[in-house]
Amino acid sequence: MRVSSNQIFDTGVLGVSRNQGDLFKLQNQLSTGRRVLTPADDPVASAQALLTTQSNSVNAQHLEAQGNAKTQLATIEGQLNSLTDLLQNVRERLVQAASSTLTATDRQAVADELQARLEALTSLSNAMDGRGEFLFSGFKGDTRPFAIDPATNAMGYFGDSGERKLQVDGSRQISSSVAGDDLFMRVRNGNGTFQVQTGGNFVTPGQINQGTGKLDAGSVTDITQWQAAMANAGIWSNPANAGDLRVIFTVAGANTTYQIYDNSVPGAPVALLAAPAAYTSGQAIVLEKTTAPAVNFGANFVIDGAPANGDSFSISPSSNQSMFTTLQDVIGALKTQISGTTYTRVEYYNDVGSAMVNIDRALENVSRVRSQVGSRLRDIDSLNEVAQDNKLQFESRLSELQDLDYAKAISDFTKKQMQLEAAQASFAKTSQLSLFNYL
Repeated sequence: MRVSSNQIFDTGVLGVSRNQGDLFKLQNQLSTGRRVLTPADDPVASAQALLTTQSNSVNAQHLEAQGNAKTQLATIEGQLNSLTDLLQNVRERLVQAASSTLTATDRQAVADELQARLEALTSLSNAMDGRGEFLFSGFKGDTRPFAIDPATNAMGYFGDSGERKLQVDGSRQISSSVAGDDLFMRVRNGNGTFQVQTGGNFVTPGQINQGTGKLDAGSVTDITQWQAAMANAGIWSNPANAGDLRVIFTVAGANTTYQIYDNSVPGAPVALLAAPAAYTSGQAIVLEKTTAPAVNFGANFVIDGAPANGDSFSISPSSNQSMFTTLQDVIGALKTQISGTTYTRVEYYNDVGSAMVNIDRALENVSRVRSQVGSRLRDIDSLNEVAQDNKLQFESRLSELQDLDYAKAISDFTKKQMQLEAAQASFAKTSQLSLFNYL
């Protein structure tokens, strides 16, 4: 077979170029530490690496969201701790305010301190996060949530009931905020089911209670009975006001009795007891209907002391009352001058006692919200562990698909280097075999 000089040169150049290309590729692999530099190097591994990289990127976004949510919730948790301390301090002052030894000056001092606590509560309710958004304004992060409402001259809420959420997993969103109305405004007053208050004296209309009867918060002994009574339209003159009751005392000589009335139609009470019941200080007053058909409401309350003739106490279903209203009411009670008829010491004690009960409900509400925040933080920790494991798996898989085997690559590089040198040397020899070298 005849081989021309052109073939010799073309073959020699092709061999040198091919070996140079292989050597260059190995050099790039060694310098980058990656086996797959282009899809052509390993199409299957390249496609799998792309999918793994995308999954790892999404997982990294979830990790970032988890970190942001945890930071936000930790900030809220700190504010809830401060709120708990504030409310506990208020309750301590109310215990002090209930002392019979306090003078008017002492009550004013307690009122001033509670006024400072009210201002601190307002500041805390308008707390902001590190991004300059209000923590407790719902979706309206740029709106100041709490301020005096000109229409009512009371503290109003100007946020909404939404909770900002972050996508912390492929199928999971977690709230990273707390709605301020749920925390500060929707606190159930009384015992959470109903509230007991002084109702004024019916013998002397327009006057407050004149006796020494001090009430407690009352309690529900059977919630099923209470709910059934509230839903029983046959009990109430106006079912829309189910649960509105009034207890009126009658004093005749040494005998004190009471009657329970359906007060769902104000001004038209209907007696629920077939006969007035005898009163004993400290004994539970069972809320019931003994006229046919008899119904036990599954609830009671206790009065200590001696109510005067005509003194009354009202029972109504618990409603939402803000922490601000509770503080403002008790500050007003502390500042009111105690007198024999317009505002008695017993009335003052009952007002302070009701405030303590409402502060207890506020603490329970804060505890409920703290439990929710703690549950979210625990969930984030669990999701973070899974996301960190996924990150390691993705990185391990990417390493299997893309990373270079240095021992093999160095061996191949040395071999290719030797092949290139041999090709260059042989080309130099064969290029001298032209006939022109002998003419």
